[in-house]
Amino acid sequence: MTQEIHGTVADGFEGVREEFAAFVAGERPDYEGQLCAYVHGRKVVDLWAGTEADALYGVFSSTKGAAYLVVALLVQDGTLELDRKVTYYWPEFAAEGKGALTLRDLLAHRAGVVGTDTGFTLAELADDRQLAERLADQRPFWRPGTAFGYHALVSGALVGEVVRRATGRTLQEVYQERIRTPYGLDFHLGLPAPHEPRFRPTQPMEPTPEQRAALDALPDGPHTLASIAFNRNAPDPTDLASLPNMPLVRAKGPASVGGVASARGLAGMYAAAISEVGQQAPLLKPDTVVEFGQFHSVGYDVVARAHKSFGLGFQTTADTWHPFLGAGTIGHSGASGSQAFADPWAGLAYGYTRRRFAFPGGAAPENGRLAQAVHKAALAL
Repeated sequence: MTQEIHGTVADGFEGVREEFAAFVAGERPDYEGQLCAYVHGRKVVDLWAGTEADALYGVFSSTKGAAYLVVALLVQDGTLELDRKVTYYWPEFAAEGKGALTLRDLLAHRAGVVGTDTGFTLAELADDRQLAERLADQRPFWRPGTAFGYHALVSGALVGEVVRRATGRTLQEVYQERIRTPYGLDFHLGLPAPHEPRFRPTQPMEPTPEQRAALDALPDGPHTLASIAFNRNAPDPTDLASLPNMPLVRAKGPASVGGVASARGLAGMYAAAISEVGQQAPLLKPDTVVEFGQFHSVGYDVVARAHKSFGLGFQTTADTWHPFLGAGTIGHSGASGSQAFADPWAGLAYGYTRRRFAFPGGAAPENGRLAQAVHKAALAL
């Protein structure tokens, strides 16, 4: 039985509802997901299927968008400087030849410390402070600054330690005080206990035989860069899909992968970043958005083993996922299929969540058709 579509769309966005309904009709009967969008600070899409309106999901690496927004605010304030060496803030990071790396390079996934030789425990993965301590002593897996590769499980801890050293506050605390609380965002880096009943545990991927064969064919030795980056070289290898289902991970909210959110929370954060929302000024000035959305690392990602591009932390979403979006679009996807971004040219903020882990990981394929429908309607306003 096809899931019923709930929620509302503004005038002119009826086509988005139709596109969402068409997608859901072709999905499994147990599909759960949410779609939300803002244009120039006004909510124009608020849809969901198979769940409650206020359900919360693990959003995996879409969490990184919140981390990079914190850094962007601190750069805008003058608290952080992009071209200072990381060691100016965090002297211990100089170990093993990492002393010349700048904050700009760290954000652009050029540090080379995608993991450690022996991997991490679950307790370490859940705690950015512990991760940072381990990573400070780690020998980089390539000469820092000479290549780039996705720092999948650790980038939030790396920039978080810089934030902590510069401000005396954790990245999660700065996010809570300056972003989540003022805008009432349903996007948590550390899920408060009263919200636990709203959390919907991530369901595992259920690939078709053809998809399973494609996954099995991937190079996956325990000491490849990809395995190190995703902690598959640890004595107890990480099952990525299960991370948000761990209470410790939800409670601590590690800034790389530990966020819990609704689509409303994801879209609302990016709306606040670029637009006036509820009579509050945008969090970021236009020049800051441009700086963080510029290409910084483009080409062969040595971890993903594919063409990728990054701005300052954020994925350059128009290049990575959706070429119809405006240049300088900033955002991030999550392994389960979530995606969120801000297109400053269209004044558009987009958020999508789903419960079941999508194939092949990263932004779920349906984001292409959903984001394009939202973008088309936004431009027609």
